[in-house]
Amino acid sequence: MRTGGIDSSQIQSMIAQLKAAATRPQATPPVIQTEQPAAKVDFSQALKGALDAVSDSQKTAEGLSKRFQMGDDTVNLSDVMIAQQKASINFQATLQVRNKLVQSYHDIMNMQV
Repeated sequence: MRTGGIDSSQIQSMIAQLKAAATRPQATPPVIQTEQPAAKVDFSQALKGALDAVSDSQKTAEGLSKRFQMGDDTVNLSDVMIAQQKASINFQATLQVRNKLVQSYHDIMNMQV
């Protein structure tokens, strides 16, 4: 008997395989204690790294733009536009983080103790 393109014997075979796999005892792998204490992250270093990444993306976009303007055949206009958009998005995200940090600082300073 065929049901929607699949033979009912195939369906029964698949169900039997699933039942056999479900009743088979599962071997649990040995648990290895690999948790390490979290490394300390210096906030100033993390912030500097993020700002350096934004600066690098802006420099890359500027360099591609200059190369394209000078007539370099290896640089496509689409590459220049993509690099500029990435730099713009990175800068806008950094600006929003800065605004949130300043707002948080003001909120903390205005708290009544």
